[in-house]
Amino acid sequence: MFDKLLEAQQKAGEVKKRLDAITVSGSVEAGRIVVTANANKVIQSVNFDPEFLRGADQEELEELLVTAINKAMEQADNISQSEMAAMTKSMLGGLGNMF
Repeated sequence: MFDKLLEAQQKAGEVKKRLDAITVSGSVEAGRIVVTANANKVIQSVNFDPEFLRGADQEELEELLVTAINKAMEQADNISQSEMAAMTKSMLGGLGNMF
């Protein structure tokens, strides 16, 4: 049983490393604001089109930035859930031998 717990911990660490290496992004206004993150939901960068930035007001920028962040986080969440589901399925397959 202890071996299975260690294996689960190791696989979780492997999934975290894979998620760190996966890049997702959220963009708005045809790419005028782009937020890039990894699949562990860590923001890597925020880019603004300079022309768009000059003409936008603060409230508009804030709303669009929040939207871009939420899009990136949604992608990261979807990928994370898929990776964790695959790990869980793999682990449950091995747990059948314990009982």
